[in-house]
Amino acid sequence: MTITRRSFLSASAGLAATPVLRATAATLPREADIVVIGAGAAGIAAARRIMAANRKVVVVEAASQIGGRCITDTTTFDTPFDRGARWMHNPDTNPMIRLARSAGLDVLPAPSGQKMRIGRRNARAGETEEFLAALVRANRAIDEAARGKLDTACASVLPKDLGDWAGAAEFMLGAGFAGKDLKELSAIDKARAQDRNAAIACRQGLGTLITKLGEQAPVALSTPASRIVWSNRDVSVETQAGRIAARAAIITVSTNVLISGAIKFGPDIPKRTLDAASKLTLGSYDHIVLQLPGNPLGLSRDDILIEQSNSTRTALMFANIGGSSLCSIDVGGSFGRDLTQQGEKAMTAFAREWITKLFGSEVAAAVQKASVTRWNASPFVMGAMSAASPGGQLSRRILAEPIGNMFLAGEATHETLWGTVDGAWESGERAADAALRKIGALKDEPADVPTQSTKKRRAPQSQRN
Repeated sequence: MTITRRSFLSASAGLAATPVLRATAATLPREADIVVIGAGAAGIAAARRIMAANRKVVVVEAASQIGGRCITDTTTFDTPFDRGARWMHNPDTNPMIRLARSAGLDVLPAPSGQKMRIGRRNARAGETEEFLAALVRANRAIDEAARGKLDTACASVLPKDLGDWAGAAEFMLGAGFAGKDLKELSAIDKARAQDRNAAIACRQGLGTLITKLGEQAPVALSTPASRIVWSNRDVSVETQAGRIAARAAIITVSTNVLISGAIKFGPDIPKRTLDAASKLTLGSYDHIVLQLPGNPLGLSRDDILIEQSNSTRTALMFANIGGSSLCSIDVGGSFGRDLTQQGEKAMTAFAREWITKLFGSEVAAAVQKASVTRWNASPFVMGAMSAASPGGQLSRRILAEPIGNMFLAGEATHETLWGTVDGAWESGERAADAALRKIGALKDEPADVPTQSTKKRRAPQSQRN
């Protein structure tokens, strides 16, 4: 059945009523119209789109659970917390928020309380204003640099007179925003990032939401794709559970996984694609979650706290998450990467040291339990969010180019919502539309997207930029 855009959207709306066999409960199918690699936000969005078009889809996921970088921990503490992404954005246009409500989950704006700590005291109103002014000037300098002809590093264009606020500004704009220090971050990529101030939380957890939205998708868990053979006509995906023949594939793995060689391709994917992915590697961003009963910090629900620091050895705190006793000390950038490599014990020790510095040793003594994330060590992700290196912003568009009958998706392929679950979801829907269009299942005006075709390539060894 060939469907139009109007009937497609109508089918999408009624998807929740469609029962679908889970591949985890049955033998892995040997054929599908489209295979999706990865069951994170992008993969689930793509699968739902394909299912709404009444086409057969199979999702293969290397990990043992749905979610990708959206994982909600419901067992460590008596309160669920997100080990990865925790926010959605753009409430007026984000379809995930409507879907969350339809699924019976609670979505609500994140409180906007923010505090600056200077030593063991809160910043005075005038000091907070000075910091915000420094942040505005730094952002403005990056935006102005992005309008130039050369894509330079954010750090190279910062005002030289930020004074005592330089460290905090650099942390918030770099490690705290993209998981990379400003010297490693493209000014154009930073400037083009869509505004993310309107944060929306899911009370049950963002990972819970992605899992809920993927309940009816045929997902084969603990089934990594080992090799993909592709052409302009079809694809073949090889896994430990067998081979799946399909007309197209949507690949949603992270840029770090893509360039790691964990998945083999035949023929090799274009050097142009790998070069683009290598300029969009994942930054480092992790949570050190402390249980602090009785609110010894004296902070409000979901307060955000940073410190005036002249060092990269700093963090950001989300206090009293959702009104609970959980406080997340977030570390990122080069310092965060080095710290996570030292392991859980070193991470917890830093968090205790950090809150002691800001609130006193009696607060650190109140920690009842701790849990950390180490996304860099996750073999199926290998980091946090994509961040373009200086000169690499155009790589996002290149990464989104189709390769034969393969279509790449994920937050790294979104030019303005990179680093967000919103961007991942949107990219999955976009890739699904492109794949459906390629196999003749969706009649619509073709998107103005450049393509890579095996017809333009004489042989894998002749690939050029």
